[in-house]
Amino acid sequence: MPKIINSPTIIEAAGNKPKIIEEFFGRVNSNDDNVSIAKMKSPQGWVEPGQCPEFDEYTVVLHGCLRVETKSESFDVKEGQGVLTKKNEWVRYSSPYEGGAEYIAVCLPAFSPDTVNRDSI
Repeated sequence: MPKIINSPTIIEAAGNKPKIIEEFFGRVNSNDDNVSIAKMKSPQGWVEPGQCPEFDEYTVVLHGCLRVETKSESFDVKEGQGVLTKKNEWVRYSSPYEGGAEYIAVCLPAFSPDTVNRDSI
């Protein structure tokens, strides 16, 4: 039977500036640990700690530009583009450009503070 999600749950975000995370599906909003789907909006200048998550993350940028850094490269993922970051690989996200970034993130299995493995600040 279909399950309608009437509204997302706002989740507290990590980083140096306030970022809005609206979880539609995941451990908090739909009690699902298989997948999380969230809409993110990060302001210009936002950067979060690096992480080595225990999940794959599929990201589609809706507006603006999201910077994705690995141990060896840095990518600017622009509006209309997507990026896949694989589990157990170090990554850091930021939105350095004017207007910030708005994007959808899908995590398999679902995002969890216990499995994101953020760097110490």
